[in-house]
Amino acid sequence: MKKIISLIIVSLIVFSCNKNEENAPADTSTTDAKPKTLVTVAYPSDTAQLNNTITLNATAAYLLKSDVKANSTGYITKMTIKLADRVGKGSVLFGLQTKEARALGNTINKLDKSFRFYGVTTVTSPATGYVAMLNHQIGDYVQDGEVLATITDASSFGFVVDVPYEYLQIIKSKGSLPITLPDNTVLQGRIAKVMPSVDATSQTVKVLLQVPTNNIPENLIGTISFSKTSAYGLSVPKMAVLSDETQSSFWVMKLINDATAVKTDITKGVETDKYIQIKSGNLTTKDRVIVSGNFGLSDTAAVKIQKP
Repeated sequence: MKKIISLIIVSLIVFSCNKNEENAPADTSTTDAKPKTLVTVAYPSDTAQLNNTITLNATAAYLLKSDVKANSTGYITKMTIKLADRVGKGSVLFGLQTKEARALGNTINKLDKSFRFYGVTTVTSPATGYVAMLNHQIGDYVQDGEVLATITDASSFGFVVDVPYEYLQIIKSKGSLPITLPDNTVLQGRIAKVMPSVDATSQTVKVLLQVPTNNIPENLIGTISFSKTSAYGLSVPKMAVLSDETQSSFWVMKLINDATAVKTDITKGVETDKYIQIKSGNLTTKDRVIVSGNFGLSDTAAVKIQKP
């Protein structure tokens, strides 16, 4: 009897333990773990020289263009130029015959050839340059003073740059600037003229840079670059700096240990295409800042450093 009672007690104890195990809460230590963002880090530097470079567009242009005008009323009997031809100052471009000469010249010459009455005049180029426009052809009847063609003045060729007035003194102090063309050709442009007026809307001044060659097509756009400021100081890679939508506040994500990043507010200084100077902020050269994977991270975010 005692054996039966003991067996029943043991069975009850085993059943009770199994039931408690079934009702016990599952282990959530793994499911409740914070997800970690994979990031790469870098150290701030205090040895990089930061040059704040300004880049402006420069447009090839002829400031002066001369009109070739008819010097008498009559017919065009001769034309020695075509569009885009280069001509020299004083070159004969057109031949004109007056209406009266065409009507009477042949009759008079038949009566007496010694008269040599032709009534033909010539029109010459007023400048050295290229033929930019042709308005007439042989056989056209033109009035005295009518524009026959337009010649660009080669001496007025250069690159025109719209310079913000705040940078004008920097430009003047340099005297010349390199001009980079779309095919990566670099020409040295000498500052020839500064226009004595400022655009009322953009507050820019037109500056003419003359180059050694003028066989560049008009309206070609190149670029000029010059340094506004140069500074040394604590800087971080540009990708490490984050900002709000209005770009009124800036911060970096700094690691306080191998698994946690905190938001650290900063004040920007000189900015280049690779680095940004840190004028103020709780950073040293020994701190690690996130340079990739930092977008959208909240303060005290869980991270995992990606191994190189």
